[in-house]
Amino acid sequence: MTDERTDIGTETPKTAPRVRTIGAGDVVDALGQGLSDFRAAPLFGLFFGGVYAVGGMLIVLCAAALDVGYLSYPLAVGFALIGPFVAVGLYEVSRRRESGTALDWRGVLGVIVAQRKRELGWMAFVSLFILVVWMYQVRILIALFIGLRAPTTLDGFVSVVLGTPEGLMFLAVGHVIGAAMALVLFSLTVVSFPLLLEREIDFVTAMITSVRAVVTNPLPMIGWAFIIMILLMIAIAPFFIGLFLALPILGHTTWHLYRKLVAPEGRNAEDRAAQPAPPQAI
Repeated sequence: MTDERTDIGTETPKTAPRVRTIGAGDVVDALGQGLSDFRAAPLFGLFFGGVYAVGGMLIVLCAAALDVGYLSYPLAVGFALIGPFVAVGLYEVSRRRESGTALDWRGVLGVIVAQRKRELGWMAFVSLFILVVWMYQVRILIALFIGLRAPTTLDGFVSVVLGTPEGLMFLAVGHVIGAAMALVLFSLTVVSFPLLLEREIDFVTAMITSVRAVVTNPLPMIGWAFIIMILLMIAIAPFFIGLFLALPILGHTTWHLYRKLVAPEGRNAEDRAAQPAPPQAI
């Protein structure tokens, strides 16, 4: 008798993961499950949230030390783009709780370290690439709208942006472009990071699956993206302190939302087996 696990493992690279349809209630349910995971394993959540928060603080402090404090706000906004990669440890915590596997630091951190040899590392590169593109377009917009009047301090930059017509135009155009880039990155990563953590597939297939999940469920996924944006804006405002709580909630919820969006491995084969056989030609 053929080993079922061998069949599934052989088929996985050839068959794209099946995307399911969800509703707004599924997003709310996933959020409740994410909060439950955080309450059940708060130390893991606070640790990864703290790593993310400290990273944001260091970036802003480095900008101030290098006399480019005017880039603090764009850097803070752009830094939120790499959140899905930082949350990989949280996906693993949720996965272990779901499967009943014991939670221990060595196991969770070991899974994160192991990703350097897997496709998930390429997704991290995609996130960093979009962050770099974001910062380049900010510099271009500063040159176009503010030009030589661009100050080097954050206070001076805020005065120019909020006190001049050119600054307000820069702010408006920058936020529109930033929202478009954030939506693109959200579509590419919302499913791909947890998918690559769980399965051995290539990162291009993972990104395509993620985009399909968003296109198949536009209203629930846009609603989830809006929730992410609001929580991150609130969390970043007090010098990134809120990320200690916001990241674990968003990370755990993303895992459970992924579970609702993507059919379990091997389900495609089961679906085909359940379908009636085509009529035989006479």
